[in-house]
Amino acid sequence: MLDQLEAARILDILGNRNRRRIIELLRQKPCFVTEISDRLTLSPKAVIEHLQMMEREEILAFQLDERRRKYYFLANDIDVMVRLLRQEGTLLPRGDDSHRLRSSLSRLHRLVEAREELAGSLQNLERDINQQIKEILQHGHEILDDDTQIDLLISLAHCDLTLEELSELVEAPGDALFESLEKLQEKHIIEREGETYRLRGVHAQ
Repeated sequence: MLDQLEAARILDILGNRNRRRIIELLRQKPCFVTEISDRLTLSPKAVIEHLQMMEREEILAFQLDERRRKYYFLANDIDVMVRLLRQEGTLLPRGDDSHRLRSSLSRLHRLVEAREELAGSLQNLERDINQQIKEILQHGHEILDDDTQIDLLISLAHCDLTLEELSELVEAPGDALFESLEKLQEKHIIEREGETYRLRGVHAQ
């Protein structure tokens, strides 16, 4: 039985829609960060932050595969039961139930239409993103030294990331990763501000 503080923390976690989506995905199978990011259309940085929070609460755990990549799984599943208890003697306001029903159905219809339109736009956007990644993979070797540098740039095209966050996404030992980042800085493709790396200048536009 959870105490009040533990229950509040769990409710805070479940109050975020994307964390609920991650839990539902991991109920199906363990996943790498990149899999979660791709399946849920979330930035890698956002996925890492959600995973780290749920790992601290011992909801998730991870193991390393043969390439030293982390894949996450549910360490403890969550089953929540909510009961609404009506106060004795409380009178519920009465209204036109028929009007409320019609209004709710109308809103639902508009929301479903908006969702379908958004889903179509996201599908087209996802296709364009995949096409750009293919072009980067195809032409990247003309100015880049290896696949690690290409993977780093693709990750940084999603958002600014720290070395620790990049190590979650790119399959490379820590020393090689840092060396590749140094070379990309020398080529003036990326820059570092504090602990965070990002695309530089025209490459980020």
